[in-house]
Amino acid sequence: MIYTVKREIAISKELHSKIEWACTFSNCEPKIKNGNLRMVEKTNLAYVEPHTAVIKDKIYLFFNEHEYFYIGNLANKYPLSKLRDFINGN
Repeated sequence: MIYTVKREIAISKELHSKIEWACTFSNCEPKIKNGNLRMVEKTNLAYVEPHTAVIKDKIYLFFNEHEYFYIGNLANKYPLSKLRDFINGN
């Protein structure tokens, strides 16, 4: 049987404040969920699940210490400096 270990990764204060800052201009409140580290026991396999934020019914994905964010899945990559524009719908 394969067992996985799941450990929660706390979102960095800097990233959390950037998300909150971008949302203040759009008068919306993000619902932020911490990411996880998933490891397969007795192997060297691991996967980092991103932090998720639901903002205006869209799912945004973030990683600590990363200057990009993703919308919906990891195929849609955008610079973190443009987050405010995407929240406003531009």
